[in-house]
Amino acid sequence: MKFHGHVIKYGNNVDTDVIIPARYLNTSDNQELAAHCMEDLDPTFCERVQPGDILVAGWNFGCGSSREHAPIAIKESGVRLVIASSFARIFYRNAINIGLAIVECPDAVEAIAEGDMVAADLGKGEILDENSGACFAAEPFPPFIQKIIENGGLVPSIQNGSIR
Repeated sequence: MKFHGHVIKYGNNVDTDVIIPARYLNTSDNQELAAHCMEDLDPTFCERVQPGDILVAGWNFGCGSSREHAPIAIKESGVRLVIASSFARIFYRNAINIGLAIVECPDAVEAIAEGDMVAADLGKGEILDENSGACFAAEPFPPFIQKIIENGGLVPSIQNGSIR
């Protein structure tokens, strides 16, 4: 399970209310959620994010409410991987459930800068900052988590019989 993209970086305690502000939660249109992703924290996010980008953030990413709208907005914006020092537990589970790859790696977060190009192999648990050449070890995804992400989430994985 490999990822490659430019980094958009944020700090600690990025909560679900800044990932997708509550005023947009009255829609079930994933593209509408993506259009407002991060707008209260970073009004330029939607202009800058490109398909395949990697979001890097500090401690406690996704804290706040248990809404799954937050990881949906991130995924639909084009971000394919989130690397953080730590995640709020409910955000972590929601991200996996909707097929957004996320991984904890505090050393990588500390070293990787905004705009860096990063390659990650989550099957092996390796993150490479191509700008500095630094390589970081992360916990590899177990095969069943890889399948869930590859299938686009838990529900599609159950529907196609990939997991039981």
